[in-house]
Amino acid sequence: MDSNLKITPLNAAHIEAGAKMVDFGGWHMPVQYKGIIEEHQVVREKAGLFDVSHMGEIEITGPDAMGLVQRLIANDLGNIVKNQILYTPMCFETGGIVDDLLVYRMDEQKFLLVVNASNKDRDLDWILSNRYGDVEINDVSEQMALMALQGPLAQSILQKLTDYDLNNMKFFFFDKLTLAGVNCLVSRTGYTGEDGFEIYVEPTEARKIWDQILVQGQSEGVMPIGLGARDTLRLEAKLPLYGNELSPEINPLEAGLGMFVKLGKDDFIGKKALTDAKEKGVTRKLVGFEMLERGIARSQYSVYSGDTEVGFVTSGTFSPTLKKNIGLALIESEYNQLGEEIKIAVRNKKISAKIIKTPFYKREAK
Repeated sequence: MDSNLKITPLNAAHIEAGAKMVDFGGWHMPVQYKGIIEEHQVVREKAGLFDVSHMGEIEITGPDAMGLVQRLIANDLGNIVKNQILYTPMCFETGGIVDDLLVYRMDEQKFLLVVNASNKDRDLDWILSNRYGDVEINDVSEQMALMALQGPLAQSILQKLTDYDLNNMKFFFFDKLTLAGVNCLVSRTGYTGEDGFEIYVEPTEARKIWDQILVQGQSEGVMPIGLGARDTLRLEAKLPLYGNELSPEINPLEAGLGMFVKLGKDDFIGKKALTDAKEKGVTRKLVGFEMLERGIARSQYSVYSGDTEVGFVTSGTFSPTLKKNIGLALIESEYNQLGEEIKIAVRNKKISAKIIKTPFYKREAK
């Protein structure tokens, strides 16, 4: 292992479980344990446990905390109550995306921003450079470990560790509770298309919770899951990945995140650029496609309509659920027609694909 790589508090657990470890944005992380397809299917059918302790957490507190967060984000905190969570893009003045993140409303003057691992330092610099008023901004990432339990059996497994009735926790809410005798902050969001929970805990207690979930959930078939299946799961659900579907060169309207951009709220960074873009009409759209011939489309592969280059692939993979090669591409809006055939330049050959409806996978409502 490269001594420069950062490790999570669960690093030893992954190695003991025989995980294949990789360098992921400077972190020593498990890419798979028993295999990406098997792990993917476990999350779709049962439940899987992810170590996401590499994510960043930034706390903003003080009398002007809400005003600052409102200015930083494109979504609107106005109707968000205590213990509720908001998903939002955070934009540059140009409308391009600094990051996409979750805002946890701890109380009237305290907010926790959960940001992408690779962007944490840049996000913190951005927030500090735009700070105003009476606020305190702290990087609290090293003060907490983070796990995610995802899948249709996630609730029944986690319920074994707590007296708290998880039926009372609605989607995109959180609460402080005790799991296996340990004080935790537990939320209900997810990045897989399935029901699931996130568990924030002191780093020294992370291994205890990790082991207890795997022991208590053994009869339900719970397994630890690596980054490989995390990517295939999120792509099937059309959940964006920063650096692929989102970047400083892509605005949230192009990326299909228009519902998370509230142009009617008071001024926020990027509002003018996004308002102008909407009024003029978005020139690029994120579309889903399936391959009609053999081949997997990878990020940055060029997309063609006939002989005309019309965009590029943002993500592509084999879908274990659909048993097809699928992908997302950012293309010129005029070519965004369901059923339209496009070509993907895979190495030196143009491979046929078809634009299809997204998300590729959506769990059945209970």
